[in-house]
Amino acid sequence: MRIGVDFDNTIANYDGVFHAAALDLGLISAEIETTKNAVRDHLNGSGRKDAFTELQGYIYGARMDLVSPYPGVVEFFADACARGHSVFVVSHKTRTPLMGPAYDMHEAARGFLEAHGFFAAGSLRRDQTFFEITKEEKVARAAALEVDVFIDDLPEILAMEGFPPSCRRILFDPTGYSGAGSPAFERLSSWRDIHAELLAGS
Repeated sequence: MRIGVDFDNTIANYDGVFHAAALDLGLISAEIETTKNAVRDHLNGSGRKDAFTELQGYIYGARMDLVSPYPGVVEFFADACARGHSVFVVSHKTRTPLMGPAYDMHEAARGFLEAHGFFAAGSLRRDQTFFEITKEEKVARAAALEVDVFIDDLPEILAMEGFPPSCRRILFDPTGYSGAGSPAFERLSSWRDIHAELLAGS
């Protein structure tokens, strides 16, 4: 089986990270709710939309040390590879932030994977990680890799045309935030569930 996995909010868990980074930079007070949306809405509402854009680049480029993998995802990669499956990271983001210092966000993401053991012997290889610039290029990469399964947190990605016709599409939705389902994909809420669904008996 060939499995494609998105990176941001699928492997990398940013819960509380935007609040911590914004607080560290003096952009917000501690009373602001800890969600990314609360930080964004506060900055946008106070006329500092550009500050939130720069904050995103700062986190994705310089503060991936604040970010953790979702529970079970490291084990999923290791077990899938041990069972002979091929797993790829296929994501999309600009290489450098739209504003602020020119961090290399692609290498920062690979550094995160390295730091958390994804490149351990017998697991993911660096040449199996792909960070494309656009959503369309991301889907085209998944198609070129001929993935049998693709896992992403964004319904709009999974609903895009261009995936291999037989590709099984799984929405990673740990909070149930993504709303109603779609015939284009199935929904699972944890990496434990994904592990059981894809690897049980394989």
